[in-house]
Amino acid sequence: MTKTSISFLLLLLPLGMFAQRNGKTTPPTTIQVALQPDHWNFKPGTVDFSTYKSVPAMKILNSPDTAVLKNLDFRDGTISYDIEPVDPYFTSFYFRRSSQQENECFYFRTALSGNGEAVQYTPYIDGINLWDMLPQYQTAAWFQRDQWNHVKLVISGKRMQVFVNDTTRPVLDIPQLEGNVWHGALAFSGQVIISNLVVQPGQTGGLSPEPLADITDNDPRYIRRWLASVPEVVTTLTDYNYSNAPGKDATWKPIWAERNGLINLTRQLGGQRDRNRRIVWLKTNIHSAVAQTRKLKLGFSDNVWVFLNGKYVYVGKNTYGSPIMKEPAGRCSVDNTSFDLPLVEGDNEVMIAVFNDFYGWGIIAQVDRFERLLFEK
Repeated sequence: MTKTSISFLLLLLPLGMFAQRNGKTTPPTTIQVALQPDHWNFKPGTVDFSTYKSVPAMKILNSPDTAVLKNLDFRDGTISYDIEPVDPYFTSFYFRRSSQQENECFYFRTALSGNGEAVQYTPYIDGINLWDMLPQYQTAAWFQRDQWNHVKLVISGKRMQVFVNDTTRPVLDIPQLEGNVWHGALAFSGQVIISNLVVQPGQTGGLSPEPLADITDNDPRYIRRWLASVPEVVTTLTDYNYSNAPGKDATWKPIWAERNGLINLTRQLGGQRDRNRRIVWLKTNIHSAVAQTRKLKLGFSDNVWVFLNGKYVYVGKNTYGSPIMKEPAGRCSVDNTSFDLPLVEGDNEVMIAVFNDFYGWGIIAQVDRFERLLFEK
């Protein structure tokens, strides 16, 4: 590419930004993003701009550091770039970044090339990375630490496809982006060398903006409606019993399951406050036409105490990195555990105390068979 053509592409940068902000239809625009200090926000001394392997490059020097592209409000389109990972753990790319608290994120676990957890999509909600609540959005990818790796993201409304070192077959095909944001900045974090960053606003290759169907919507076994108490700060963690449950005058608010049956407490209640852990009580009613014992499959994060009609039926902990974390590897999944629910004829109160210890929190509840049962709507 000649110096003249590069200058022309750079001149298109403000035009592309104007078109996305105002939602007007304009001819396709390709933005060759300048990897120069004036185009990025970063803390002094944390990012280096130079020529690396014969191309202009940006290097983020430390794991926690972030570089945010100035003056681009991205909504939909195609983003491609080359990276050489340096960080021993993670390197992340953020889009639709309205703030550090609210954005969408795609990242590499840089030591896990070829592993089933090599790459992940996750939203940030209230500053919380929900990776542990969304294990279905991680997968295998193959990349090298000592050479360029090509990455392409196609983002259209609620959909995204991600390509890594292969422009024809996505490694991740996201049926529904889960963030609270629709537009925002682009950013990188983690030790990484970046080059050839190209943004094509509005160019989605025909990818539909509509989310794909959630197949679990066809499954009546999921318990989708609960009532949630007001969360409380926990200074000392103890085992809870039914006498700790909110009293008769307590305030309860309804909460409904999201995709895949997830009761997403992070979206509803936020994460930790000033690094303080919190607990919330959930309750629902199961009406059984006959006395019967059903198996309840429960996904949860992080700790739970479960009561049926005022009696203990289960207690469990699922904090990532702890010796007793549940499969799959401390993530919230309906496969975390299962136990018996001895239902009586008529109404049965299920109450769960949920404790937030690490990243996202919530539950997924599913009975083994839906026979002569009614759940709250």
